[in-house]
Amino acid sequence: MTDCVFCRIVARQTAADIEYEDEHVMAFKDIYPKAPVHLLIVPKRHIASIAELKDADAEVIGRCFLAARRLGEAKGFGEKGYRISVNTGPEGGQVVYHVHFHFTAGRQRGHGA
Repeated sequence: MTDCVFCRIVARQTAADIEYEDEHVMAFKDIYPKAPVHLLIVPKRHIASIAELKDADAEVIGRCFLAARRLGEAKGFGEKGYRISVNTGPEGGQVVYHVHFHFTAGRQRGHGA
């Protein structure tokens, strides 16, 4: 998907500050951070949105959450906590159509679900 910026990052065709990588997942710094620590966790295989997930995608999505746990521990937020969020579709605020999880930490959030 040459028109997908995250696919270009995964393919190393576009520069990014990569914080984590394994066979299936990559995490890199968000270029417009909303918190002191703001990373994007993406499956290396292009999946446009959560709305398009298939049963076969369950493993790679699980690996994204395991990457989040590893990042949280490595950055010292394992005990303090962090937030994982995902935007889906235009009304959900999705801008880049490649599934990605926002990992944010370093700032306490208000209480709520």
